[in-house]
Amino acid sequence: MTVDKDMHILVVDDFYTMTQLVRGLLKSLGFHNIEEARDGGSALQKMAEKSYGLVISDWNMKPMSGIDLLRAIRASGDNVPFILVTAENTVENVLEAKAAGVNGYIMKPFNAGTLKSRLVAVLGEF
Repeated sequence: MTVDKDMHILVVDDFYTMTQLVRGLLKSLGFHNIEEARDGGSALQKMAEKSYGLVISDWNMKPMSGIDLLRAIRASGDNVPFILVTAENTVENVLEAKAAGVNGYIMKPFNAGTLKSRLVAVLGEF
């Protein structure tokens, strides 16, 4: 299966610098249709209006965290590929994310190589 580099990608993070970093890394990997949301609630609003091929979300955000966003998406029946990004490196968090239906997990800090390897694991080779 070929990865559609024109798919719409939603990057969710409450820190503008992180959304810009992820956007830049995605662009360097050939993806161009990248949108941003500042928290889980605004991400859900965007997802109600448009279909996304991938969501990359920070875990720790307020008022709605990335894990809560993931749970809400999965509860709605949406199986969009979802990658959580976090600085939390605990077995409990990884297990919680897996139980919630995450497709990939990235530890901060990360680089283009790490992001690409997770994207390949979630979406397929490109």
